[in-house]
Amino acid sequence: MKNLADFRKEYSMDKLEESNLPENPLWLFDQWLEDAINKGVQEPNAMTLATVTPDGRPAARALLLKEVRDETFVFYTNYESQKGKDLEANPHATLVFLWLDMQRQVRISGPVSKVSPEESDAYFSVRPKNSQISAVISPQSKTIADREELENAFYEAFEKHRDKEINRPAHWGGYGLRPESIEFWQGRESRLHDRILYVQKAGKWGFQRLAP
Repeated sequence: MKNLADFRKEYSMDKLEESNLPENPLWLFDQWLEDAINKGVQEPNAMTLATVTPDGRPAARALLLKEVRDETFVFYTNYESQKGKDLEANPHATLVFLWLDMQRQVRISGPVSKVSPEESDAYFSVRPKNSQISAVISPQSKTIADREELENAFYEAFEKHRDKEINRPAHWGGYGLRPESIEFWQGRESRLHDRILYVQKAGKWGFQRLAP
């Protein structure tokens, strides 16, 4: 194995200057996400969701952002999964977006709550049928005997619903994270990276520069 300490890459693609920053960080996030999409980044809406388990241990996993609306970041999952249990015990989380192709990272922290059943129904209805079936049959995060058990449950449900509409199961739906802080990181030369932290107070956003 190569010595990881020898890996080096200089960052020099872009910069963050206070004079060019918008009042609302959601505007900058939208621009950066659009940049990632236009650049052809694979899964530009991929993010890490960090939570805290009921016994106080950190937990993180990658998933996909599905919508940003009304200053809320929306994602969907099984409510009975480990992340669902974490959020039930402590409804706060952090999202991390990493776009290495543009030497950028965004960290977003805030409270999390379930979206309405109507919103979850609407999103579930436009998912591919196979994805709907997976949501119905998968006991997410729970131990299973082997892959055959999962595949058998999938094919049984597929045959059952071959010509039928599939309703969203009650254990599956959306969450919305409403940010209280958003940090933008832009790689710079000599590891003197740009870090701009937006914090919301009394309904207004303000920002400050952090040392790298």
